[in-house]
Amino acid sequence: MVTHADSPSCDAPAYEAVAERYAQQFHDSLRERPLERALLGAFAELVRLGGNGEVGDLGCGPGYVTAHLHGLGLRAFGVDTSPAMIALARVAYPELRFEVGSMAALDLPDGGLGGILARFSVIHLPPRDLRSVLAEFARVLAPGGHLLISCYATDADAAAPTQSFDHSVATAHRWSPDHLSALLREAGLDETARVLVEPKPTDRRPFRELQLLAAKRVT
Repeated sequence: MVTHADSPSCDAPAYEAVAERYAQQFHDSLRERPLERALLGAFAELVRLGGNGEVGDLGCGPGYVTAHLHGLGLRAFGVDTSPAMIALARVAYPELRFEVGSMAALDLPDGGLGGILARFSVIHLPPRDLRSVLAEFARVLAPGGHLLISCYATDADAAAPTQSFDHSVATAHRWSPDHLSALLREAGLDETARVLVEPKPTDRRPFRELQLLAAKRVT
């Protein structure tokens, strides 16, 4: 069983088998996440203030968050490695653009985006690959462009920068908020805000969620 915060973006073969179930189960999951909706609204306002460039929802899955961004007034499109997820997104939201692609090698020009949403789409990345993916995010963002990245956070007292856990679909990783922020800085993306959400007793996984906003450095 997958959860609302799981992303199909980094392990396409594993997620192909659950694409339809995922889309049916979580198509309205934002309705029960008021804090995340507020953060998405703030992200949308920042992008609009910065010139309202296109926004890539990287690891878009079946497209419901891409559609939410569109509803906030953004020129949003979705990218995912799973062809089955992209097919579902195109059927559900035919007015929007969805493409099969990899976060590690985006078919986008340098500096072309006003914003990137990476909503739990890095959790399946091997830790050694995150630097290159963040560098790719920085490449396609315009100077001053905004990134909202979400993942599971490590335990507060964890000494290691990452912690792996047994995921129902594919191996996944949690990240130290400070370590992730440092990797963003290396890529030229400066943290502007972070929100840590404590797990509820009813949550399937007792992990904190990290929502981190960053902006591409203007040089």
